[in-house]
Amino acid sequence: MKNKKQKGFHLRNPHSGRYDFESLIENSKGLEKYIKSNPSGDNTIDFGDENAVLELNRALLKFYYGIENWDIPKGFLCPPIPGRADYIHHISDLLPKSKKDIKVLDIGTGANCIYPIIGNKAYGWKFIGSDIDPVSVENAKEIIKKNHLEDSIVIKLQADKNNFFKGIIDEEYMDMTMCNPPFHASLKDALSANKQKRDNLNKTRSSNLSEKLNFGGQKAELWCKGGEILFLKKMARESLLFSNKVGYFTSLVSKGENVKPMQKILKKLGALDIKIIEMVHGNKITRIIAWTFNSEKK
Repeated sequence: MKNKKQKGFHLRNPHSGRYDFESLIENSKGLEKYIKSNPSGDNTIDFGDENAVLELNRALLKFYYGIENWDIPKGFLCPPIPGRADYIHHISDLLPKSKKDIKVLDIGTGANCIYPIIGNKAYGWKFIGSDIDPVSVENAKEIIKKNHLEDSIVIKLQADKNNFFKGIIDEEYMDMTMCNPPFHASLKDALSANKQKRDNLNKTRSSNLSEKLNFGGQKAELWCKGGEILFLKKMARESLLFSNKVGYFTSLVSKGENVKPMQKILKKLGALDIKIIEMVHGNKITRIIAWTFNSEKK
């Protein structure tokens, strides 16, 4: 088992420094009205303002990835781009540098379709993005269409919410799968975590937190029965059925206490290599777990 700890962003992640707001504004005028000065006199935005975060994402996607048309329905998850890019860059290290035509499955791609966009633009990977929510699927398809990415990214509806790979992976071989699981076990847990985020951003308590989630998010994006660990264990068990059709299975693991139970179940299932990649971004620690049943990947 190989473990890797990365402080700060991956070396290939272009978002490792402070946001270059001057360049972003030059390319995306919609961001300009949300710019404010922090106590040090530097440009920033109010990260508790969902409209400001949305415009920042649009600007980042346009400036770094050439995405001209990107939008999400109100209330849907608006993910921070730098952290999402880091996941992509770290798992790229698991792939053979000489291999061409890399195919990746993004489980729970969401209405934002961020992982396929970054993976395709940064490395030229081809993607299948799946989701159980029809609204997310339709919005992701619209993003793909408006940015002429139909030859590189395919969006599929997962008809059975209990499945991860069944109904999505057909005959094609996937070099990698990735997933950002719902972290919480209930709406109550999600709202509690959101309140803590808002308190950290010096925001006052909202009278309707379910409509004011920081960065947004719908049920399937934020919580599921049994929480993250049950979600991951179910994914691990189903991955065995697709051991010959996938090179590396990967997923984010938000909670550190869920790593050892995942390692235990993967060993029991016969995984031949399990990697834990720990990413430290400021005070936040995020982990990627990657596993394979393929002896050639060891």
